[in-house]
Amino acid sequence: MVVKTLEQSTEKRSARAWLMVAASMFAVAWGGNEFTPLLVMYRLDHGHSPVMVDFFLFAYVMGIVPALLLGGPLSDRLGRRPLMLPAPLIAIAGSTLLAFGADSAAVLILGRILCGIALGLGMAVGGSWVKELSTAPWDFAASDGAGARRAAMSLTAGFALGAGFAGVLAQWAPLPEALAYVLHIAITVIAGVALWRAPETREAQPIDARRRLIDDLKIPAAGHRRFIYIVVPLAPWVFGAASVGYAVIPALMTGHSGDAPVAFSAFLCVVALTCGFAIQSLGRKIDTDLSARGAVVALVFLVIGMAGAALVASTLTVAVAVIAAAILGCGYGMALVSGLLEIQRIAGPDDLAGLTAVFYSITYVGFAVPAVLAMLSESIPALTYPLMLLFGSAAAAACLLVVLLKSRSHLPSGSELARR
Repeated sequence: MVVKTLEQSTEKRSARAWLMVAASMFAVAWGGNEFTPLLVMYRLDHGHSPVMVDFFLFAYVMGIVPALLLGGPLSDRLGRRPLMLPAPLIAIAGSTLLAFGADSAAVLILGRILCGIALGLGMAVGGSWVKELSTAPWDFAASDGAGARRAAMSLTAGFALGAGFAGVLAQWAPLPEALAYVLHIAITVIAGVALWRAPETREAQPIDARRRLIDDLKIPAAGHRRFIYIVVPLAPWVFGAASVGYAVIPALMTGHSGDAPVAFSAFLCVVALTCGFAIQSLGRKIDTDLSARGAVVALVFLVIGMAGAALVASTLTVAVAVIAAAILGCGYGMALVSGLLEIQRIAGPDDLAGLTAVFYSITYVGFAVPAVLAMLSESIPALTYPLMLLFGSAAAAACLLVVLLKSRSHLPSGSELARR
């Protein structure tokens, strides 16, 4: 009886191991998005131009993409722990710079890049680690797709709560430029300590068995037709939708949101990401391995959401802004989880982290949207926000058409995966 009890206790601890990694994913996502509702503050109170403020938002992509593209394949080569353990420390360094750099564009950009590196490692390496800890022999009870869902929900919860707390603290608490970052540092320290207890799921390859590093950085599965026709048209809309929902719309509503523009910006972040989190919990039921139904549902939300954003730009109405942010959040959440599920079906065991990294790298193209719209609006007055956002809705509709046409094509089979 004692032996059985010990075995059950060990199984329970093993089944919870994914939480140790998910906590750090949550923390680095918090650090990645706590900056977003503060964009209004940096523009109104610290004199940064609208284009520069939107560039701050995009700057951390310069850290994310290299971390994704290098971190994923390197973790396939060296193991998950060596690549993921530094992520919380890098996030802490980024938040420290941001806390002291409100008046310096250079410091803010550097802080954002460091937060991006941490988030890139969390997404590519942490996401693969969570997926592996959500399967036997670590978790026998997890359902198919649990790893993708857990990874996506950990990130989205961090994005939402980081933005919400940062906006509230910056609007009403003392030290508005620094207090949100101090809170993030404390959370990340706790998550980083927990990460050290997570078991390794992929042992490092022996040195004499390793291929050249350049060969490890090649991701053959990125050429899979399913990836090209389903994942690529979907991926940029993940954060394209998010950035419109919680960066473009709050900027448009700055003079129409009462006396608390920073808090309203945070509120729209929370609305969008809460809707994204909620739909991710249903994502596995919506998604199917027989078609691209999950991607189709995501793009339908995105077509409607971008049209809603165009309506916000025309009416500047609070209620319309909230509804549009909610619809875009649903599109973001469904696009993220359905994209990850497609990746996990396409990838073989040796390129899961690498293909996940490629997917996330494409998703972050969407963070260029606010800066591009701001530059176009300033340089070409005829290109108004309502017009540009309607064009975005039409572009999402074009991607939807591609996905519909290829929905049941090039489905990975068990025999195909076995040959990878």
